[in-house]
Amino acid sequence: MKISHILEVRTRQILDYFYARWPQSIPNTDRLQQCKIISHRGEYDNLTVFENTFSAFDRAKALGVWGIEFDLRWTRDLYPVVIHDADLQRVFGSKLEIRKTTLAELKSECPLVPSLAEMIQRYGKRIHLMIEIKAEVYPDPVRQGRILKDLFSALEPEEDYHFLTMKPKMFDLIEFVPKSTFLPVAHFNFFQLSKLAIGQNYTGLAGHYFLLTKTRLRKHRDFKQKMATGYVNSKNCLFRELNRDVEWIFSDNAVELQKVVNQLLENE
Repeated sequence: MKISHILEVRTRQILDYFYARWPQSIPNTDRLQQCKIISHRGEYDNLTVFENTFSAFDRAKALGVWGIEFDLRWTRDLYPVVIHDADLQRVFGSKLEIRKTTLAELKSECPLVPSLAEMIQRYGKRIHLMIEIKAEVYPDPVRQGRILKDLFSALEPEEDYHFLTMKPKMFDLIEFVPKSTFLPVAHFNFFQLSKLAIGQNYTGLAGHYFLLTKTRLRKHRDFKQKMATGYVNSKNCLFRELNRDVEWIFSDNAVELQKVVNQLLENE
């Protein structure tokens, strides 16, 4: 593991610890009703329930979580499948590389990995889909674009789904939806992607809640854009983001946060 990644993870843990203990006022009823929590790779522990699988996403859907986020990669025979890493090693203990295997071989080795077609059939129009396009080489971009267009043909862009990526160049490969379907995900390049999102008329911008300042929020709202923050994993951090009118809240703890919202609305 790279030292930079270790430092990033540690920094996020410190921020989460601080914001989880910073008391926040309970959001008003309108904000609670408009709350849109997105389950990041589903609800999983990678021991009994694995990320980016039906079991993980079903848990979120059952509790009324507004959206699910999942990652998209391509097999050797150009089938889009749902998995974060380039191989199966970290989650499933196999060295099989996605881009070097066919869909049939992948399903034989690890049937838990869903295809995009299966995801759309199971969740399309039932829960909002946030699809992260992983940065990888597209061997046949025209054909791959047609495949995606066909798969999403029964869904409405923006209403039913959005595309995300940390590498905005990947959006150039998706030509069948308006740019308002695209949500770039900022890392340490927050200012650069903020400017790009405004210039390209994207739907908005996503990034860590600590990086999204009041000034940046106001700037994007001036352009009628939505904002998304992650990873909001505690009640106090959730209340902070709702009180700031953040539209989309990505979380690794979406089910527990949705329970908090549901309970408050029931009390109302």
